[in-house]
Amino acid sequence: MRRNFFLVLFFIALHLSAQKKYPQNEFRAPLDIPLVLAGTFGELRSNHFHAGMDIKTQQREGLPVFAIDDGAVTRIKVSNWGYGKALYVAHPNGYTSVYAHLKKFGPEIEEYVKKVQYEKQSYEVEMFPDYGELKVTKGSTIAYSGNTGSSAGPHLHFEIRNSVNGKPTNPLLYGYEVRDATDPSLLGLYGYPLSNDALINQSAEKIQLNYTRQPDGSYLADKVTAIGTIGFGINTFDRLDMAANKNGVYAIKQSVNGRVYSEFDFESFSFGETRYINTLIDYAHFYDHRQRIQKCFKEPYNHLNIYKALYNDGKIKVREGMSYNVELLISDLAGNTTKLIIPVEGKKEEAKIGKKDKTTDNYLIAEKPNNFDLGAAKVYFPASTFYEDFFIKLEKGSDTITIHDNSVAAHRNFTISFDPSKYSVADRKQLFIAHLDSRMRPSYSKTYKRDGSFTTRTRTLGTYTLVKDSIAPEIRPKNFKEKQWLSNYSYLSLTITDDLSGIDSYSATLNGKWILMEYEPKTNTITYDFGDKVVNETECELKVTVTDNVGNSSTYVATFFRK
Repeated sequence: MRRNFFLVLFFIALHLSAQKKYPQNEFRAPLDIPLVLAGTFGELRSNHFHAGMDIKTQQREGLPVFAIDDGAVTRIKVSNWGYGKALYVAHPNGYTSVYAHLKKFGPEIEEYVKKVQYEKQSYEVEMFPDYGELKVTKGSTIAYSGNTGSSAGPHLHFEIRNSVNGKPTNPLLYGYEVRDATDPSLLGLYGYPLSNDALINQSAEKIQLNYTRQPDGSYLADKVTAIGTIGFGINTFDRLDMAANKNGVYAIKQSVNGRVYSEFDFESFSFGETRYINTLIDYAHFYDHRQRIQKCFKEPYNHLNIYKALYNDGKIKVREGMSYNVELLISDLAGNTTKLIIPVEGKKEEAKIGKKDKTTDNYLIAEKPNNFDLGAAKVYFPASTFYEDFFIKLEKGSDTITIHDNSVAAHRNFTISFDPSKYSVADRKQLFIAHLDSRMRPSYSKTYKRDGSFTTRTRTLGTYTLVKDSIAPEIRPKNFKEKQWLSNYSYLSLTITDDLSGIDSYSATLNGKWILMEYEPKTNTITYDFGDKVVNETECELKVTVTDNVGNSSTYVATFFRK
């Protein structure tokens, strides 16, 4: 118990040391409710680290969002995806705060955005106001919380970035109070034989290891027998107070016989390196089991700069007759820690589980460009598309091709080119390149049609084919009917859907004048705010045109009345 007490003090000291780099109690909270988090900084997400903290908004939208300090708006982005409606505010102390998934902006900013949207006749816009053009004061209402973009529920995504290099930093380092009295949880421990001669518990393949909880709260793994160069990986998460979400941990430290072999934390990271998350986790395991194992060793193709200490890249060279005491410390920013001890005995044994044979007819060299002709299509992988060399599975077909599977992560886009010459000119207009899921359901892959070739650029492996979409999108009124009086309505709403290639664009007019309709893909809804006051006539003709990704188009026309 005394040792655990000193471990807690050690991590609190580290936390306070990190905090000294950042202003404390200078920034106010962006919301006037208790800060309960649905997501933490550095949390492991698909192909990226989470760049901020997700603050729960009590399952509501429309909560006032406040400027955390004096400053000026330097960027505004409105998108159907990603951050949705997002606001960037630069502060005099060298930091920029970011507020995302907003429902709408504060009055002055909303007016500024609407003006640009009407000038460009586009809902999706991005603006970079001159510094000082849109000033904000600490505590002023700059927006209202929402659920726009790639958000799975109402919340505020909040970031603090370095204004000079654009790197996000952990918002909890700035003195924000978020209650957390719970130690990180351990879900799984795995051993990795890394050298050709390596074995762990007589296995030449990755193996799951058993452990038990001790009376003092720590964990002890069953004794491991090993030989050669090995590494360990863990599946772990952190849980904060007042929330059931499984959040990311702050730091993982690995020591061997008292020497630190690897240590990394999520104080900060660069957006340019965030996709290298796929080298930190066991990507193939994630593909098979949807569990993210974090490796306590660093692969040669891992270019992350999150490491505070490395010895032998965190890999352990186990020699016969030697004993090794491996200690893993998992911590959160509140100083809560979970300790795992792994006793390792160096011992040569016969392999009971040999290496799996992954040989195929094609071997891909990651550092070189690779071309493959698969009959129906050609595939081009630029140099460094993948992290390491591997045997790639390729299946030719007259209409469909299969490029390995998604157990391998692609770091860069590669190109797939189909020859559509066997189709008529009329059919080609309605064809697109589709990725087929495990149930052979097609999804649109952005298709470029030029020089008698259909091409797509993607980072998704798997099965591809050409699919024809001959059905135009569907448009339906949502909250009104033809010839209805809408005098007391504050907004007009329609549902737009497409059954195959997906919606590419839409536009709407009232009495011939373009109107702004906000698109929410999650509900297939477009909405016009009558507060925009585009027309003053009593009789209004609404015309909405929607086009899908292959050019099929539908137009809806309706008349309504309004005083």
